[in-house]
Amino acid sequence: MYKGQKLLVANRGEIAVRILRTAKVLGIPTVAIHTPSDALSPHVTLADEAVALTVDPTQSESSAYLSQSGASILEVCKSHSVTLVHPGYGFLSENAEFAEMIVNAGITWLGPRPDVIRDMGIKHEARKIAVNAGIPVVPGSEGCLESVEEALDVAGRVGFPMILKATAGGGGMGMVVCDTEEELKEKLQSTMDRAKTLFGDSRVFLERYFPSSRHIEVQVFGNGQGRVIHLGERECSVQRRHQKVLEESPSPFCLAHPGLKGRICTAAVRLCESIKYGSAGTVEFIVDENSAEFFFLEMNTRIQVEHPVTEAIHPGLDLIKLMIDQGVAERNDGTLPNLRQESYSAHSSLHAIEVRVYSENPFENFKPSPGLLQFVDLECENVPWLRVDGWVSTGTTITPFFDPLMCKLIVSGLSREEALERLEKVLGQAKIQGPPNNMEFLRTLLQDKIFRSGNANTKFLDSFKFVPRSFTVLSGGLESTVQDYPGRLTGLGIPRSGPMDSLAFQVANKLVGNPQTTEAIELIVVPNVDFELVFHSTSVVAVTGKDVDLRVDDTPVEIWSRFIVPLGGKLFIRAPTSHSSGLRNYLAIRGGFPNIPQYLGSKCTSMGLGGYQGRSLLSGDEVALGFCQPVGAEDRETLKISRELVPVYPSECTVHVLDGPHDDEEYITSGGISEFYGTSWRVSASSNRMGIRLEGLDEIKWARKNGGEGGSHPSNILDNGYTLGSLNINGDTPVILTNEGPDMGGYVCFCTVAIADMWKLGQLSPGQYVKFKRVSWQQARKLSRKHEEWLLNVMQNTTASISNLLMEELDETPRDPKLHVRSSTEPDCNVPRAVFRQAGEGTILVEYGPMTLDFNLRARIHALESVIKERKVPGIRSFCPCVRSTMCHFDPSVVSQEVVLKTLIDADAHLPSDMSNMEFPGRRITFPIVLNDSWSREAIAKYMKSTRNEAVYLPSNVEYLAKNNGLKGSDEALNKLVGSDWFVFGVGFYLACPFLVPIDPRCRLVGQKMNPSRTYTPRGAMGIAGVVAAIYPVESPGGYQLYGRTLPAWQTWGKGENFSQDRPWLLQPFDQVHFEPISEEEYTQLEKDFDGGRHTFKEEPVIFSMKDYTSFVTSLEEEIVSFKKRQAEAVAIEEQREEKLLQKWHSEKRSAGNQKEVDEGDGEANPRGSVSIYSPLMASVWKILASKGNVIQSAGDVLLILEAMKTEIPIKAGERNVGKTIVGFGKGVKEGSLVNPGDSLVLLG
Repeated sequence: MYKGQKLLVANRGEIAVRILRTAKVLGIPTVAIHTPSDALSPHVTLADEAVALTVDPTQSESSAYLSQSGASILEVCKSHSVTLVHPGYGFLSENAEFAEMIVNAGITWLGPRPDVIRDMGIKHEARKIAVNAGIPVVPGSEGCLESVEEALDVAGRVGFPMILKATAGGGGMGMVVCDTEEELKEKLQSTMDRAKTLFGDSRVFLERYFPSSRHIEVQVFGNGQGRVIHLGERECSVQRRHQKVLEESPSPFCLAHPGLKGRICTAAVRLCESIKYGSAGTVEFIVDENSAEFFFLEMNTRIQVEHPVTEAIHPGLDLIKLMIDQGVAERNDGTLPNLRQESYSAHSSLHAIEVRVYSENPFENFKPSPGLLQFVDLECENVPWLRVDGWVSTGTTITPFFDPLMCKLIVSGLSREEALERLEKVLGQAKIQGPPNNMEFLRTLLQDKIFRSGNANTKFLDSFKFVPRSFTVLSGGLESTVQDYPGRLTGLGIPRSGPMDSLAFQVANKLVGNPQTTEAIELIVVPNVDFELVFHSTSVVAVTGKDVDLRVDDTPVEIWSRFIVPLGGKLFIRAPTSHSSGLRNYLAIRGGFPNIPQYLGSKCTSMGLGGYQGRSLLSGDEVALGFCQPVGAEDRETLKISRELVPVYPSECTVHVLDGPHDDEEYITSGGISEFYGTSWRVSASSNRMGIRLEGLDEIKWARKNGGEGGSHPSNILDNGYTLGSLNINGDTPVILTNEGPDMGGYVCFCTVAIADMWKLGQLSPGQYVKFKRVSWQQARKLSRKHEEWLLNVMQNTTASISNLLMEELDETPRDPKLHVRSSTEPDCNVPRAVFRQAGEGTILVEYGPMTLDFNLRARIHALESVIKERKVPGIRSFCPCVRSTMCHFDPSVVSQEVVLKTLIDADAHLPSDMSNMEFPGRRITFPIVLNDSWSREAIAKYMKSTRNEAVYLPSNVEYLAKNNGLKGSDEALNKLVGSDWFVFGVGFYLACPFLVPIDPRCRLVGQKMNPSRTYTPRGAMGIAGVVAAIYPVESPGGYQLYGRTLPAWQTWGKGENFSQDRPWLLQPFDQVHFEPISEEEYTQLEKDFDGGRHTFKEEPVIFSMKDYTSFVTSLEEEIVSFKKRQAEAVAIEEQREEKLLQKWHSEKRSAGNQKEVDEGDGEANPRGSVSIYSPLMASVWKILASKGNVIQSAGDVLLILEAMKTEIPIKAGERNVGKTIVGFGKGVKEGSLVNPGDSLVLLG
């Protein structure tokens, strides 16, 4: 029957998915159309073919599905040999012109004839047809209104209230209720203007408005030749803005009024028979609740959103299949057989209810809520009485371009009560977490007595009160993110996140009665950038951290205390006008934020993951709360922390650190180490949650000239694990790696912050100074125990003997970071040297052999880890292996450093001396790659414009790799880069980034890291630094030499066969990667498939044999030696060139800086009587918006924008400066200049 047919679905979202599923069951090939934002939508995946629509850049994406694009959709039909078009609902489904275009092209329109669509789509014409068929219509005007006088005449005859309706309107739009003559006169013209804008037709008509009415509709189906049946009625009285929220069948009103259903259904059939209606349609009636009289309202000449309700009460019915069958019959000049009323007239024993789940905010008058769906679980129960029609999944983005319908939940039962109970259960199980939606609203609705009794009319929601348990953000401060404690412990370069000051965070939670781990808000406020919330439920709240101006409405409240914010109350957090130390605050609310989902085990916000929408809170965000109310007398009692217990945040801070892993004379001279610890370091304005950048020394006194195979700079090493709190040295710039920092990389780590002092890092603000004091492991543990004691005493509000505990300074105790060194006993021995380095309070770094890449060393690392894991030592948590080392992570509160060290040494001693017989099972995975791609070249071009325009690796990274490795040119370099499979040495850094090395030594090219690094790298870029390559998982900064682009090994939402939601990464150590070159055009399509979860990587099981590898390398020894010799000679030449170019660049930067100082002179002299607006923190001046001579018009005037911590900070005029004139700017204040706290920014007179 369906042979030779091909169906195009001219729609999107859930209805497109619904139609495609039926077509797939019938075996009909399908074509989907889509706009850019829908490219990853499920209807694109489900269809056999998908075609992208062209979107006019001057219009919304929705226009691509509308009449303007009818011709282009028709062209898709022709070019893809489409025989059937299903329009779904909305968009072009009731566009007679489009239907006519389709029919005239010889394609079957799955719907009624175009003339029927046209006649029934013009509401005043539809009224005439209904009257001619003997169907009662709502009293009103006989046609469209010509004048105000005519409108008043109709109203005088019919009586108020009246409703103006656009004759071309639909979807609840174009309707205005008028209660008086004055309102009618006032609103007529504006309603006509609005109709013209919305529908291109300004005509309106007038009907009697029934405030107490029911909306009942009848599902019909006709064969187009006069045969029409009905499939029962649906009640849709529960509406917001004249749009349906809930539908059910049978109608509760009809059940209460015997005989009404029969009369309404008979009228619907008679109307449709009079126009020889074909296909599925719905006749809608308004029913006067008082008299039970019904009147024709309109006809929808298409499938309805709520059609599943009818299918649910008629098991086995598929209206989409009926529409397809009708269309196929029409193509064969026939008619649909077996269309008999008696098949559907038997009384159904079922009651069905459908609710529409929207991404909208019911509390804000059902305002659409576009955004990211961070967790979706609609797999409630596999039961016959439940149906879910949807299109969303975890990771779906709801755009502002389309209707926010996400899914429909349809339940059935043997009674209305049973159906309601089942629906309540399903709404409790289903989860869609992201921006606000209406699921809680629907749950509340189902509890309402009026609705429960079946007495809800079309005005019901006007008086239905729904107040969510939530808060709305009025101002998000400089930065405000959701964090929990201890954060995300996945490892593999997935940031830990969590609170930067865990002490203040935990105390805030304890004050409100939450577990210390509960999610709360970390926030930063600076002058003129406040944090403000309005609460929709009385809530128990606490704020800790730096001193701030804290108020509930206009009432001051104490920081470090518990207080109550009443329903409708506003919480203000403002930075004090005078400079105060510290940086962050923590806001805890009883019950936390249950609707924020976990991502990989945590609710922390990090790099677009977790938290609320993966970002900082913004004005307008609404966050749902748990049980947040006070209990008992809490609303009358206060709970606060004694001031003696509150931490002090000094402007000059001492941080205790543990030596190591690399602060020894192998890397840095003895004088350099002393100089480092003797320096007071200033916190840079470039610091953020990824790391605290420090300023203080122009250069580090290195003990070596370069990093060997790790890179050309002495700070470079072959990649190894990092510890949270490591003081990483990138070039000559120290950076303390904090909560969003990497867990692996290729730079020296000088020392590591003691766990007990990590909280101090969270309160370091730009411009503050910090010194580092070395302590032993035992001293660090003593500090940790004291902090645990402090937390306990804080909760008990005890002050005895611990008031200064947090600021205690211990005696400096330097020690060699090398805890143990095992030398190779004999020159020819296969056992390499082993160094066990202290790398923090809970980590030991184990290094094997020299700073060279050696597969035997990687094999030994794996063997060591395997032995330790077999022993199951309590407290040893995990390992972070890489090229020649592994970082052993342990819990110092469970097991001591001494025990872990002994365990590692003993395990090492039991390893075989020879690794040649080891085998490693893994996978050989094929990745596509575009070599020397345009995206990477564009990133390099941006770098040359914005950062550095001359270096050995510029203008082409690929040409540099060729020169740096003694090769003839770019082609030879690229051929080598795909001439070998690559071995995965480690997985980490950021988001499970793989560190790769070619198995064939002849293909191991080397390159230095870019200095300074790029600010932008495309996702999927391939780059080399030292001898190691990496695949960038996301767009990010980076310093590797780029030579191609592949698909990332990271899929955020775990889509596709190779990923899952709890394992969004692909690669693991000992996998092998094979690259297949493709074109950029092929890549573009593969990337879309990858993002949509449609790409499957080819995987093959493989064994890596050290014996076979050694034999392979031995057979090529002469070639390898020759290649390495040429490579070493070339590297030496390029390093010398780069040294000169780098010196030249530094010299030019210094000259430019000196010239800028000359150009700026002494700055503005403060005119007598002038006042200043001062910088609230250390920052750079990003943009100056005001000009000399401007007069301040309002307190909110933004005069300039600073940048600190990668965040824009607007400097506003303030209330007291309104009316003043800008007479100048502070000394040296220009775009790009650095300002300190208290520096004059703007002079006012």
